[in-house]
Amino acid sequence: MTRNPYAVAAITKHGVDIARSLSASFQNMDVIYPKKFEKGDEAKRGIQMYEGSIRDVLPSVFHSYKGIVMVVSIGAVVRLVAPLLKDKKTDPGVVVVDDNKEHAISVLSGHLGGANELTKEVAAALGARPVITTASEVRQTIPVDLFGKRFGWVWDSPENLVSVSASVVNEEKIAIIQESGEKDWWEYDRPMPENIKMYASIEEAIHASPDAALVVTHRNLTEKEAPILENGVLYRPKVIVLGMGCNRGTSGAEIESVIKETLDELNLSIKSVKAICTIDLKKDEEGLIETAKKYGWEFTCYAPETLNTVEIEEPSDTVYKYTGAYGVSEPAARLYSGADELALVKKKSGNVTISVAVIPCET
Repeated sequence: MTRNPYAVAAITKHGVDIARSLSASFQNMDVIYPKKFEKGDEAKRGIQMYEGSIRDVLPSVFHSYKGIVMVVSIGAVVRLVAPLLKDKKTDPGVVVVDDNKEHAISVLSGHLGGANELTKEVAAALGARPVITTASEVRQTIPVDLFGKRFGWVWDSPENLVSVSASVVNEEKIAIIQESGEKDWWEYDRPMPENIKMYASIEEAIHASPDAALVVTHRNLTEKEAPILENGVLYRPKVIVLGMGCNRGTSGAEIESVIKETLDELNLSIKSVKAICTIDLKKDEEGLIETAKKYGWEFTCYAPETLNTVEIEEPSDTVYKYTGAYGVSEPAARLYSGADELALVKKKSGNVTISVAVIPCET
């Protein structure tokens, strides 16, 4: 049973020393090596030892880790992992370190599996040279499959990832349209390449006839805008905030139904929802907790006095009588999002009250 998201595996005497040294620099890395190199402290340190060949061990642990560092020759690693590969979206990142710890090489799942970043960290820990051959990394351009990942952005059109990535690294004409989400996604200390241009709207980008496009928005595209995705990738930033109130005991199914219905009415994507916000009287409301957990959304609760610090459009004396706040869904959405205007001030549907805000796109 694994205890950590990363592992380092070795097969030689020198490799074992490197693996042990590397694990001391990582608080979340398991160590795996042959029992014949046992040093006596393995049980205390939680080190996994094996008899025989690494080929017999690797299949049982390969997909149990987010990333694996192998102090093994790169040719051997290729042959070892080839039969274990499933999909670039799920395969772990693999980094190879040579027996003299001179190089740390990103071998597999450089982007999605995080091997490129792991390579840099391993190289820094060992004093080795990081070797990364991913085209977007080498060319210092946008890694399409990782665009916005550190902010939590998700794809809504992954079928074009390969073709759009090719357009980017081949320096074709690329359009970027960003309507929401974090703006500090350019990671290099130089201007963007001239082939990549920002456009104020999808309509403007379509008119420019780009070879490929990256579209960042919380909106559902209109039929007129859809052609931008013929060779484009749609990203969903986490910017939608749901302020919510409900009667005690309201089911998660009813809450979820109201959310979906409301977002459809507003033409917004559920993939861009970041949080459900409410009053702290509802911090144990099972339906709200269940819905937030199902979608991986944050669940934030505010005290009545905090909600009352927000100026709202529809204060209610009745709500105040029962909760101590003049509103729940509207001020909660405003507090979390920081938005001056809401996409939906307030709607009552069955046992649920909902307000919708969009976190402003910082310039």
